[in-house]
Amino acid sequence: MRQVDFTPLYRSTVGFDRLFSILDQMNTVETPTQSYPPYNIEKTGESAYRISIAVAGFAEGDLNIESKENLLTVRGEKAASEDDAKGEVLFQGIAARAFERRFQLADYVGVTGASLENGLLHIDLVREVPEAKKPKLIPIASAGPRRIETAKAA
Repeated sequence: MRQVDFTPLYRSTVGFDRLFSILDQMNTVETPTQSYPPYNIEKTGESAYRISIAVAGFAEGDLNIESKENLLTVRGEKAASEDDAKGEVLFQGIAARAFERRFQLADYVGVTGASLENGLLHIDLVREVPEAKKPKLIPIASAGPRRIETAKAA
């Protein structure tokens, strides 16, 4: 992947440094350890989103979801159970290794809920812009007709 240098843009923009750092993070190549577990991001409405993460073999108690500032972190760690020690595994195709997956959230995007269903962890998100940040129309007041007064010659 081609690297992009945003340095010239820093000189002519003010307040966009966070945007450029996010673009730099996205530009880095994912390693195989960052690709586990697989996930989907879908848009479910005008300002609603859903992240679905494949977490087969993990129970609700094995998963941890944390939202802090604009970062959503999903962690999974399978607790060792006594059932695993009883039998001998001949082939293990279902991964049960610990993982941590991070998602950078845009401004005003928050988590509304999470559910575990059929081996998929669904995290619902919604973007709610505060009323103070929404665009508003500013009425233009008319001053009415102006009278021009001229000085009378005396």
